[in-house]
Amino acid sequence: MSGRTTGRWRGLGLAPRLLTAMGLIVVAGAATLLAVALLVAPQVFHAHLRMALGSVDAATLRHADEAFTSALLLSLAVAVAVATATALTVAVLVSRRIAAPVSDLADAARRVAAGQYHGSVPDPRLGPEFAALAEAFTTMADRLAHTEHTRRRLLADLAHELRTPVATLQATVEGVADGVLPHNAETWTTLTEQTGRLRRLVADLSAVSHAEERALHADPHPVPLSDVATAAVAAAQARYAAKGVTLHCRTDPQTPTVFADPARLGEAVGNLLDNALRHTPPAGTVTVSTTAARELGRTQARLVVADTGDGFHPSQAAHLFERFYRTDTARTRTSGGSGIGLTITHAIIAAHHGTITAHSNGRGQGATITITLPAHHTERRPE
Repeated sequence: MSGRTTGRWRGLGLAPRLLTAMGLIVVAGAATLLAVALLVAPQVFHAHLRMALGSVDAATLRHADEAFTSALLLSLAVAVAVATATALTVAVLVSRRIAAPVSDLADAARRVAAGQYHGSVPDPRLGPEFAALAEAFTTMADRLAHTEHTRRRLLADLAHELRTPVATLQATVEGVADGVLPHNAETWTTLTEQTGRLRRLVADLSAVSHAEERALHADPHPVPLSDVATAAVAAAQARYAAKGVTLHCRTDPQTPTVFADPARLGEAVGNLLDNALRHTPPAGTVTVSTTAARELGRTQARLVVADTGDGFHPSQAAHLFERFYRTDTARTRTSGGSGIGLTITHAIIAAHHGTITAHSNGRGQGATITITLPAHHTERRPE
């Protein structure tokens, strides 16, 4: 096939390709039928002719052969013509039926490429494969739309959070340069606080970018989940006492051992305790408990952190572990945290083949976060 012919073939759409394929099938079938008929049919015809008439002279046999061949070729020609017309008609209908949803999917892909993520691809009703493709594309578009929304919100948050320290630094530096502000401890404290705020923001961004990588670089070994909970509660007691929030730890002796990195797992529980402390007012209570559980016939270890704090709307539970997500967008970075602690916790738990879920009955109803990990003797070890 020449380069020009190859280029033309590549330029054909789906419908012409289907029509061409159908035509080739008809031609190949007709050629095969003709070859077999010309090889087999005369022999069968001669045998039946001798059985019916006995001995046949050469002239009669030649005339009969000519008549049979003419009838055979005419019949094959008519049959091939009818088959070709039927095949082309079917091919046109099928190609249009198949090409339409493919074209719709291509249009949807172009819209997504242009940044228009909303809109679903309907089920073309051409079988489970096309239905799965349409559903997968719609899911992808929805996730891209959500990711784009999160990205815009993140940029807006970053711009808002950077504005204050940068403006303060600029005003302070200009004031010192103009001699309006003195070179005293208060000035240096202001500069130190604002640069520290910028440093924490950069650290948070770095932590989010490497959350999964940090979780995977672990040193797991068998560790009692109750010991991890007890250590995390002991480390947080001072912070809780300073705010006036009561922190309880209740561990069930039957809580299984898990195969995990105790430092990473302790970091995850610590993040949950920090989050609970941030959202629980003074005189509130936070309770950490560990128990054994059974899921799908397998033994699990469960850790629950329950607080009597702000809570959240039930619809927000699915988004709670997303990067920089805050249940209350009015919170500032100082009062509401950076919104990455739960993201890192989710990555750590996922790396240990566990699950983490959040639940709340609504604003002011407190929140409960549950970690479920496979018991050591029933689950393969993390890579």
